[in-house]
Formats: sequence, C-alpha cells, structure tokens
Amino acid sequence: MSEAQFDVVIRNGTIGAVEGRYKADIGIQGDTITAIGSQLGLGKVEIDAHRKYVVPGGVDAHAHVEQVSAGGLLNADTFESATLSAACGGTTTLISFAAQHRNLDLKKVVSDYTQLAENNAFIDYAFHMIIANPDKKTIEQDNPDLIHAGHSSIKVFMTYDLIKVDDEPLLDILMAARNHGAMICAHAENHGMISWMSKRLIEKGYIEPKYHAVSHPRASEAEAIRRLISMCEFIDQPVMIFHVSTSEGVAAVSEARSRGLKVFAETCPQYLFLTRHDLDKPGLEGAKWMCSPPPREYADQDALWLALSLGVLQTVSSDHAPYRFDETGKLSAGQHPTFKQIANGLPGLETRLPLLFDALVTRGRPEFGERGLEAFVGLTATNPASIYNLSKKGRIAPGYDADIVIWDPHREVTITDEAMHDRTGFTPFAGHVVRGWPETVLLRGQDIIKNSEIQPKDKRGSLIRRSGGWAAQPLGRMSHEFNPATNFGAKLA
Repeated sequence: MSEAQFDVVIRNGTIGAVEGRYKADIGIQGDTITAIGSQLGLGKVEIDAHRKYVVPGGVDAHAHVEQVSAGGLLNADTFESATLSAACGGTTTLISFAAQHRNLDLKKVVSDYTQLAENNAFIDYAFHMIIANPDKKTIEQDNPDLIHAGHSSIKVFMTYDLIKVDDEPLLDILMAARNHGAMICAHAENHGMISWMSKRLIEKGYIEPKYHAVSHPRASEAEAIRRLISMCEFIDQPVMIFHVSTSEGVAAVSEARSRGLKVFAETCPQYLFLTRHDLDKPGLEGAKWMCSPPPREYADQDALWLALSLGVLQTVSSDHAPYRFDETGKLSAGQHPTFKQIANGLPGLETRLPLLFDALVTRGRPEFGERGLEAFVGLTATNPASIYNLSKKGRIAPGYDADIVIWDPHREVTITDEAMHDRTGFTPFAGHVVRGWPETVLLRGQDIIKNSEIQPKDKRGSLIRRSGGWAAQPLGRMSHEFNPATNFGAKLA
C-alpha cells in the first residue's frame, strides 16, 4: 500500500477563486496548502468533494465580540461563542475590536482584550483598535507602538456621544496612521443631524423602534463620508468606510475612487437583505432589527449590489453586534424605552456567508452575470484578506493557510433563531430560506465542522499580527498645504 504524501487531500471538488472556477485536488501538509492539481498522491485523510464547491474560509473583517458598548453594555458573545458561530457559517478568520473608551489607556485595552481571546477562539483573529480618547499619549506613544506590534488598523466613530471623534482630533489620528502605516476604518454618519432628528422625534412622542430608522437621515451618511474623504485626501491617508447603507453613500465613495483616491468601502447583509420596514413590528419587537446605520429602502439594496459588482464596494462584513432581547441587552432601559435607549446592533457572523452564497451562487444576482461564485469568494474572503494584509488568508493556493470550506450547493436550510450558535437568542434573518450550506470547515488543515457536525477539538484560533500592507500605503499625493514647494517652505508632514 502506498505511503501517504499529504496529511489531507480534498478531491473532486470545484475550487472557487476570484480568477475563476476549476476542478482540482488540494493537498495539505500541516497548516498549509502545498499542492493543487489532478491525481495527487494519497492523504492520511481523504475528503471527497464531488458535486461540491471548495472555497477559501471566509474573512469577516468587522465583528464586535466580547466588547463593551459606548453605553456600557457588554455584548452577548464571548470569543468562544462568537468564533464557533462564525465557523458554523463558514468563516475562519475575523477581525474584532479592542475598544478604547474615554480616559482608558489604549495599551491596557489591547492587552486586556488579547487575554480575553487567548485560548478561547475556534478560528484565527486579528484586532482593529477603536480610538475614542485621542489624547497626546494615545496618539503619539501608544498608537504607534501598537501599530508596530501588529495591530495595524484603527477605527473611529464620527457619531455617538461617548465615543465620537471630532474633526480636529480625527486629523491627528489620520496623520499618525499615515506616519506609521496603519489603515483607518470609520463609522461615518453626521452626529449633529442624528442627534437633532432624534430629539425632535422623541419630543413629539415618536419613540418606538421603527423611528430609529427615521432618526438617521440618509443625508447624514453621505455628508460624513464626503467630509471624511476630504480629510483623508488632505492628509494623504487611505480609508475604509464601514457599512455603507445608502445609494448616496455609494455615490460619495464612487466619486472619490473615480479620482484615484485610496478609498475602500464595505456593506453588510442587513443592508442587502433588510429594509426599514423590518423595524415596523408591534411593541418592542422591532428592536431586534435596530442597527446603525439602519436598514434603508429596496432601491438602496439594488444600488449596493451594483456597487459590489462594479468594485465600488469591495467587501461584505457582518458588523456582528449581539445584544439579547432582554434586560442584559436591547431592553436594558426597561420595558418602555425610547428608540434612543435601545442597544444598536444585530448578530450576523453565522448567517453572512449562507445569505450571500444563496444570493450570488444559487440564485445568481444579475449584476454579476455568470461570475457569482467568483464574486462570493472575492467579497467574503480574498478582498478583505488583501485589504487588511492577512497575507496567508483568503485564497486556495500553495503556501496559503489551509483554511478551506466545502459547500453543499444543494442543501436547503431555513434560518431559525434556535439553529444559531451565538448567544444572542435571535437572528434578524429568521425565516429566510437559503440553498447552499457550509458542510465542512477546515482551519489550517484541521476540521472544525465535518459533515455539518461540530468537531470536539481544542480551540486552535490564533492572534494574527500584521502590518498595514499595500492598502494602507499613502499615494504620495502631497496636498499644497503640506508641500514645502507650495507652502512657503513649512515642513509639516
């Protein structure tokens, strides 16, 4: 009997890649893909993927896990529950948030968050740093040190009273990111417009969850995106715009990219599959669909799908923000809260990929033509891995981590609250029927999910430290105010 040449061989599957799809076998040695071809040698473990799609494990670059909100609420998931839920949905890498609040030391925030995750994750993970206390120590000492230690992306909020960063300190953060090679990510909405509108609604007695959708004017998104892009262009700092929800937001991103600016942007399943009408439920039930920005209109869904197909938006993340529908989460302010007192956020780690697989691969969105599988791989794995410099993730190729998901394209599943593995207790996508489900999930060559069953193995997820990579590199387009040749010799950069 021939000796095994690989630890694992996946045979007879159709491999999905951004460049196209093809039939081949995959050979895995240890953590790594070492061979792709036909009639590979034996593996110690043989997996038959006949009539299945074999794609890289999903990369979810926007998830709130074991994090305290601006309002002081700890969300429902631990690293253990969140990463198991992610794996059950076909995601093998996530980026969550080490969240600084006012008067907190950023280095301690990151250290404490690292300890929460260590030995508790089923999948690999990295961190974005949230900066909400942009004092001199944070900007000039802690932030650079943490960037060079491998935490190379920074999130800022342009709204929310307790964590928003105003324009002047935001410029300080942008300059620090530019000088030290980090990516900036932003929640871009106009705080004043939201605050003003919320107060008017509540004063007039419009307090139910559905009015949350009214309190975030569409114009607030586009205005903040344009203002942020103007500041990034001024500093020459690349930026990722999180959770674009409106056609106007898409237009703002598209205009900037058409001028050659390094502006990246994502959207989320809640903006592709839900609308503001989902919040219009009896009593407080609509709170389960409350997130910020809120879901919009059907026309916005079409605009977002088109933007994804054209490359105006590059990724689809979950923005997983799990708050239970009880006194620990959504109802922490009691049984009669106003929409402003209800925690914002939806669970989505487990449903992100099945919803997108069904839309792109099974049903086939017309914007993508015959390239639904290729788009699915790009938007959910290859693109985020590239933008966030997860250098060994997001592709099935020799030398890459053996993070692989085998999809059964024929399996039909009705999404239910009870089937989810996070700790939220509900999913906003309950009742959605999808065809196509992740049957087997490998993290660095070892199965987490096998034939749709969770494997009782040790948690193997590891922290990924990374530099900013190509996406975070400035264009070198110095604005007049920073160019000594045009600013009377002042050296400001």
